[in-house]
Amino acid sequence: MKTKTVDLYEVTGLPRPEGASAALTSYIPEMSELGGVKRRWRPAVLILPGGAYEYCSEREAEPVALQFTARGWAAFVLRYSCAPHAFPVALREAAAAMAYLRKNAADWGVDPRKIASIGFSAGGHLCGTLGTMFDAPEVSDIAPVRDIRPDALGLCYAVTLAGGATHEASIRNVSGGDPALAARLSIDKLIRPDMMPVFLWHTRDDGAVPSVGTLLVGVALEEAGVPFALHMYAHGQHGLSTGDELVFPSFGVPETSSDVTGWIDAMIGFFREQGLVIHDDEVRE
Repeated sequence: MKTKTVDLYEVTGLPRPEGASAALTSYIPEMSELGGVKRRWRPAVLILPGGAYEYCSEREAEPVALQFTARGWAAFVLRYSCAPHAFPVALREAAAAMAYLRKNAADWGVDPRKIASIGFSAGGHLCGTLGTMFDAPEVSDIAPVRDIRPDALGLCYAVTLAGGATHEASIRNVSGGDPALAARLSIDKLIRPDMMPVFLWHTRDDGAVPSVGTLLVGVALEEAGVPFALHMYAHGQHGLSTGDELVFPSFGVPETSSDVTGWIDAMIGFFREQGLVIHDDEVRE
């Protein structure tokens, strides 16, 4: 597997706000010898870790990327700018990352029209804004809409609501404490009929980000006619990531519903149903 980390501002030419830092790490599976295959084209995923817009959680970064590469995907982790940087800094970085992936997709053997984005907790909020604000004025200077817009979304115990049953620190950080801006960034109010398919999962007893937000986004997706799948697991703490020894000490793996750790295969299965699949160029004599 090939891995590389680049400074997103340096490789894209995106104007850098003072103090902003965005690192994009790629995980590209090597091409194994497959009889009759000239070239393999993989789907890819842009991973946005959580961390309340205060930091980027390593638990939701490389461990998740490696699970996708193990299933044949190319994976990219964006460690985006956090507080004191507020909206739209992280959204602009995510949009620039998507455009950069599409521009360079052929070099990695990635199908440029099969690139999903997934996010965790506050990173799920960022993922939600990327999937609903891909044509917003704040990102219009970065690239054409079709290059910014993900082909599918995965919202993992995501912060979605701007008020009420939400994670107040995440909303405060992304909005800079501006109530009017916070209200504008409530994902359930941003859902639109021309969105990409969405996979959502949460645990019902999440003690940090109430699961009702995920349910309300599911309702909004249903009303908008957007394809989606929603997995609500009965039990599991916030910040599970893969939920096993990959991200927790062997003596400290949290108790969860028995099927929680299957979310990655469930998500990839849903993405596959939407056409995000590996395909090969055949060698012809």
